[in-house]
Amino acid sequence: MTAPAATHRVLPTLNEDGSRRWIRPKPSHGAFYIRRRALAYALIVVFVLIPYLRVAGKPFILLDLPRRQFTFVGVTFLPTDTLLLMLLMASILITVFLLTALFGRVWCGWGCPQTVYMEFVFRPIERLLEGGRSGSLELDRQGRRGQMLPRRLAKYAVFGVLSLFLAHTFLAYFVGVQQLAVWVRRSPVEHPTSFAIMALTSAAIMLDFTWFREQTCLVACPYGRLQSVLLDRQSLIVAYDVNRGEPRAKGRVRAEGAGDCVDCGSCVLTCPTGIDIRDGLQMECIHCTQCADACDDIMTRLDRPTGLIRYTSRAALEANAGHPERSEGSAIAGSARVRKLRPRTVLYPAALSVTFGGFIFALATRAPADITVLRGLGAPYVVEADGHVANQLRVKVTNRSATAHTYTISIDNLDGGHLIAPRNPLPVAPGATEIADLFLVFPPDAFHDGERRIAVRVGDGASYNERIPYRLVGPEREHGDRGEHGSNGGTP
Repeated sequence: MTAPAATHRVLPTLNEDGSRRWIRPKPSHGAFYIRRRALAYALIVVFVLIPYLRVAGKPFILLDLPRRQFTFVGVTFLPTDTLLLMLLMASILITVFLLTALFGRVWCGWGCPQTVYMEFVFRPIERLLEGGRSGSLELDRQGRRGQMLPRRLAKYAVFGVLSLFLAHTFLAYFVGVQQLAVWVRRSPVEHPTSFAIMALTSAAIMLDFTWFREQTCLVACPYGRLQSVLLDRQSLIVAYDVNRGEPRAKGRVRAEGAGDCVDCGSCVLTCPTGIDIRDGLQMECIHCTQCADACDDIMTRLDRPTGLIRYTSRAALEANAGHPERSEGSAIAGSARVRKLRPRTVLYPAALSVTFGGFIFALATRAPADITVLRGLGAPYVVEADGHVANQLRVKVTNRSATAHTYTISIDNLDGGHLIAPRNPLPVAPGATEIADLFLVFPPDAFHDGERRIAVRVGDGASYNERIPYRLVGPEREHGDRGEHGSNGGTP
């Protein structure tokens, strides 16, 4: 079966007849590409090594969802660290805003894992196995038959192995390399749930880089749609200099008044998202600079200055209108330079200093343990046969430190009563949470207006000592003994 020919497109990945337009970009190995490739391979090495790195005996990064513990650079955040996590996420978000305001979508083109793996791992392998761009296009023209040819089947096999490797590396960020090694060595029958997670993750990565590809950036990722509010006229972008390039004219010999653009289409041919950069700033542009490398190569061959497509800003392009000579000769050029000092580049750092400064302060002053005192399950209090009143408490201790501690629990204002604690002192492993059940027994005259104020003390025998006020409930003597029909238990 032969795929129908489609010569027009309505979207970068959609033909006029509604069929998928497969993008097979021709790489342009210019100066930007060499820098991006070096950075991409460095990022891949970092991504693979991070799960194996440890800081102070803890993983460098571990997002332990089942235990609800996140570890970053050896610091573990627990579910009770709501303020810390909020400040950290706010700092990351503001950093994204600031980088976008200064450097445009530099993350998309230079650092995003989707771009890094697609352009420097999967697509190079595809071109190698399918015979370059022309070979891939030929297989596309053969439709379903082309999918079953040995070259494309070999590509799918290699992609499958890479997807398994990336899936296991990705999961190591959530379960740790030790647990992942256990999963790998065991039979799938022994751990069907974890095996299903690995299989689904591998399948998702395989589908992403085999089928969705650039559509992940164009359809699924919201970053492109946010650029209209994150960018301003001074933000650094990859742009075509219409002042210098227009009007276009084909051929080496230039007619009088013709621009430098020879309408060769190299910038479109090399674009990994299939757009024409000459149409202006577009949501689909990931600022990968492939069009700039392609155009610079053509300009060099024609003995014309490079930089027709370059890093610049909309304000700089507008300032150069009518003066094409100002934008000649460099990748970032023009008499109107990108202005870095402007309202949003002042407000964003100010906001970042507040949120990240607050995060550092809260982290530095965080207590080495979390203590929570809860009322026991069941009735608020119980009147025993001899008339004494018993309250049950639960003391939850979370050890935030990197070493095990034994916590001793005592009660202030225990005059006339006694404490029964089956687990006291309470040993707690690092990063773990333990609960101690306490029973406080008082004579009925120890309660006034149906309550008694106490304080629960928890200490580790060293530097940590926490005092938590608490209100016990009991019979209200002024209104008669109500037995076990007292009010609900108190709260700290």
